Amino acid sequence: MHTALVADDHQILRSGLKLFLTYSMDMEVTEAQNGEEALAQIAKRDFDIVLLDLSMPGRAGLDLLKSLRSAKSDMPILILSAQPEERYAVRALKAGASGYVDKSADTIELMTAIRKCLAGGRYVSPSLAEKLIEDAARESEDLAAHETLSDREFQILCQIGSGKSVGGIAKELHLSVKTISTYRKRILEKMKLATNSELMQYALKHRLLEKVTD
Repeated sequence: MHTALVADDHQILRSGLKLFLTYSMDMEVTEAQNGEEALAQIAKRDFDIVLLDLSMPGRAGLDLLKSLRSAKSDMPILILSAQPEERYAVRALKAGASGYVDKSADTIELMTAIRKCLAGGRYVSPSLAEKLIEDAARESEDLAAHETLSDREFQILCQIGSGKSVGGIAKELHLSVKTISTYRKRILEKMKLATNSELMQYALKHRLLEKVTD
């Protein structure tokens, strides 16, 4: 019997996934409701696969993914997220994810992704695979401005682009307002923009808006 860790801050979703994995895929499932719990769980035992949400309170996102990968380098980590794959999937794969599945995907796709990751492969949706091919075809072209940002800078760009305040971002990421302001200044300089309004227009144009979930 395979073992799985489901890390998501929504109890209903965790419970639903647990039932699905237990009865449809014959898996033993452990739950974690935030990043700290996920790290604590994998410190106590090995899992055959982790299903990870990128948008949880506290420690989350690509930072959490990298921490999990650092702790267990050979453990498959499948991202199961409501965030659009065109915004985070490629970065997640580069950060060590074994695959990326949208939460709106059907159970067939989810089972396919899990089985491929368990077998040591990597899973991407057909649409993402097409994007990766397109990106490879234009490797010699100039990068879009947001692709020059670090993962943390990119995360903050998406949040500013969605209209979140510096104070709100600081609270959500458990960082100081001064630190977020420094990131904001660095983002503006790298992207050759001047104001939050220009950042918001850029984020809208490139479909980088932070998707808010309850």
